[in-house]
Amino acid sequence: MIQTKNLKFQYDAAQQFQFPDMHCEQGSHWLVLGESGCGKTTLLHLLGGLRKPTGGDVIVQNEAISKLSGEALDHFRGQNIGIIFQQSHLIKALTVEDNLLTAQYLAGERQDKNKIRSILAKLNLEDKLKAKPKNLSLGEQQRVAIARALINDPVLILADEPTSSLDDKNCQEVVKLLLEQSQNFKATLLIVTHDGRLKELFENQILLEASKVV
Repeated sequence: MIQTKNLKFQYDAAQQFQFPDMHCEQGSHWLVLGESGCGKTTLLHLLGGLRKPTGGDVIVQNEAISKLSGEALDHFRGQNIGIIFQQSHLIKALTVEDNLLTAQYLAGERQDKNKIRSILAKLNLEDKLKAKPKNLSLGEQQRVAIARALINDPVLILADEPTSSLDDKNCQEVVKLLLEQSQNFKATLLIVTHDGRLKELFENQILLEASKVV
């Protein structure tokens, strides 16, 4: 479950955001839409604990993450929240397997190679276990990033513009993959995007506008 109450963030006097109260049940799927500058990525960073709100609360699994200390927040996020950024941000010097082992280690989880192989197989990447990011296509890198987000069985999956640079076919495939994997892991999925092609695929939607929420 994820919930927000009176959530606000301010970069400076000229750039302030106030977000709607949200209540997302466990396992539900949400789309946050809006044009550039409306605060979509800021909202995702607040929900993922990457930024501290200037007002209000973010509650994940009954934990007010905005009140956690830095170390406690890092640990909680590693165990409960999977984040998929616009860029894969894989560690270039490491293999796919080692990138996922690192994600397990940083979350304080047991490093489980069998679990890694299982997740990669579900994403049709089992033959890329020992490959390095530079030897992967952009689509493969994106799927590895999804595997990394799922490796610690998160209760919340956040995706930032996962389809913005994709054609229609790959857009549908990526969204289908995210929906399937969130269902497999019984995780709440929240995608922030300006990509209108996703509207028909999500019943639960929030539309953000610059300077206000509708």
